[in-house]
Amino acid sequence: MTETAAQPDLAARIDRLESIDEIRQLAAKYSLALDMRDSDAWVGLFPEDVKVSETTSGRPALRRWFDETMRPQFTGTSHHIGGHIIEFIDRDNAQGVVYSKNEHEAGAEWVIMQMMYFDRYQRIGGRWYFRRRLPLYWYATDLNKPPIGDRKMRWPGQAPYEGGFHDLFPSWKEFWAAGPKTDAPVAEPAPLEKFIETMRRGQKPPSVRVR
Repeated sequence: MTETAAQPDLAARIDRLESIDEIRQLAAKYSLALDMRDSDAWVGLFPEDVKVSETTSGRPALRRWFDETMRPQFTGTSHHIGGHIIEFIDRDNAQGVVYSKNEHEAGAEWVIMQMMYFDRYQRIGGRWYFRRRLPLYWYATDLNKPPIGDRKMRWPGQAPYEGGFHDLFPSWKEFWAAGPKTDAPVAEPAPLEKFIETMRRGQKPPSVRVR
C-alpha cells in the first residue's frame, strides 16, 4: 500500500478514535452537569431539536423538565460512570451502553441506584450529542434497605416497580428459563461494531418508567 493510499484510512481511524473519546466525555459531562445542577450545560449535550415528550421538543422544554424533576425530588446527587461500550452505525451516528452507580439525597432517605443507559449519539456540525438516552434501572433503595426480591425500584413515597434493567437483552430470561449449556456449541464472537446488536438479537427497546 502506498503512502498516498494509506492516508484516507489513517484519517478515518484518527477520526474514529477522537469520536470515541468525545462520546465518552459526553457521559462524564452529563453526570457532572446533572450533579452540579447546571441545566444549561446539561441540555447543551443534546441537539437543538431534542425530543422531550410526545408533544414537546427543544432545549428550553428539556430544561423545564430538568428543573421540574431535580428541584422537588433531590437535595443532592452523585452519578458515577462505569463501563462504556460504543459502536458506530456510520461516521456520524453511534450507539452505546454505559453503566451508572448513583446516590441521591431524597428527603430523609439516602437512595442508592444501579442502572445503565442505552444511548444513541449523533454528530451534528462536527460535534457529538446525545440523540437519545434510555435509562434502564436495576434497583433504587435507601442505603439501609437492601433491595431483595422483585420490584427493586423503591423511591420514597412511591409504590415499588420494575426498572427494565434486563429487558434490553433476551439473554437474562433465556439463562433462567433454560438449563446449563453443557453440550451446546459456543457461538462465534460478535463482529466488530456489533457486540451490542448481537446481544440484543433484534429485541426492541423496552418502555421504562423514568423516575
